[in-house]
Amino acid sequence: MHRALQEETLWTQRYTDFLENKPAREARIVYQRDRARVIHSASFRRLQAKTQIFGLNESDFYRTRLTHSMEVAQIGSGLVEQLITIGKGRDYLDWLPSFYLIEAICLAHDLGHPPYGHGGEVALNYMMRTYGGFEGNAQTLRILSRLGEYTAKHGIDLSRRATLGVLKYPAIYDEVIALNTAYQAQMMEADANDFRTLQMNRWYPPKASVYREETEQFDWVLSVFSEADKKRFTQLVPNEKGFHKTQYKALDTTLMELADDIAYGIHDLEDAVAMGMVNRDQWQADVMEHPDFRQYPLWDTVMTDRLFSPRSRDRKHAISKMVGIMVESIEMTENDVFEHPLLRYQARLGEAEMAVLELLKTFVYQQVITLPEVKGMEYKGQLITLDLFKSLRANPQALLPRNTFVKYDTAESERDRQRVISDYIAGMTNTYASRLYEKFFTASQGSIFDRI
Repeated sequence: MHRALQEETLWTQRYTDFLENKPAREARIVYQRDRARVIHSASFRRLQAKTQIFGLNESDFYRTRLTHSMEVAQIGSGLVEQLITIGKGRDYLDWLPSFYLIEAICLAHDLGHPPYGHGGEVALNYMMRTYGGFEGNAQTLRILSRLGEYTAKHGIDLSRRATLGVLKYPAIYDEVIALNTAYQAQMMEADANDFRTLQMNRWYPPKASVYREETEQFDWVLSVFSEADKKRFTQLVPNEKGFHKTQYKALDTTLMELADDIAYGIHDLEDAVAMGMVNRDQWQADVMEHPDFRQYPLWDTVMTDRLFSPRSRDRKHAISKMVGIMVESIEMTENDVFEHPLLRYQARLGEAEMAVLELLKTFVYQQVITLPEVKGMEYKGQLITLDLFKSLRANPQALLPRNTFVKYDTAESERDRQRVISDYIAGMTNTYASRLYEKFFTASQGSIFDRI
């Protein structure tokens, strides 16, 4: 039995008294343990050498997945604190996550992030397309429930509520794929002889936070909800972009996702400005003069002066002010279609702040993420990932580390064997993957004494 399962009762009592009728202090200790396990996990440490936006060799200043996750946790705590501040007398206070809990969820949200960002995710999904696929959020749950080092069979084994909090898309990958006949036909294509000819934009994975292999853990997390709530929470609806998607998220997930969006839209903007990838004219035209910002002018030209000041202190003050504006607009709503408070309560930003945040995210995406210089590095990472997977698949006994090969050799099915290779590559840092690639494919690199 899960250790976390032994510590928790069903969510039928309020936050301060729903862990085996334990008092509030003991309930908090469970979430403190969750946070500690995430922080001290190998998967969390590896985020320091995984891409956020810019390559790791660009500068020591710019954000990695580790610093991004830490900022998301700080913003998440700020959102909870603001809801406490404005929530006097409100029923939702009994269901707010503790600071320990929201930080655990935010720190864990990117644990499944593979090397080379979303480029690596797409490459792994291509290689795993007939073996259960690959999706970063689903890999996060796999680490938490299976691969993490704290228990022999249940991974990091977080509490039920913390695990629920990281489920951004409460759907099973295979079930989403089954509803897209065009993609199913595409999946049967033979492997490309030359990966450089592969159209990688055809292989973006569906948004699904659960592999079929983790169905049992998924059912355990949802077992506290009524059948009606579970059915509605996991319902897939058609989506214009191709794959069906779920519509709803749990309360804690809405807080984590808002914190993630704020960090992406504002903190990553800071990196882009500091690196000179966006200038004041672009900002003025695409943000300050945009109709959405004219409708909701959350700051004036003084903020722009500070943002593009040659002094880093001014820029930092501008970024801090922007984050504060977003955090202070947080509010709680209720979705009456759900019975359980953890699904019924939903955090959101104010209308003006949400519109401007979406504008900032679009600005970062268009002016930074889609730049040929950035996409070129992402493409390079994809080719490295694809070539590593192809070689490991063809020569597992020779090339896989011994402990990994034991898992491969004892796997019960071909799907399980390929998942072992996927797990191995997904757990790599950018640096590890690059060095392994050089060791395998560069004549002048590599030694039997290498400790990669």
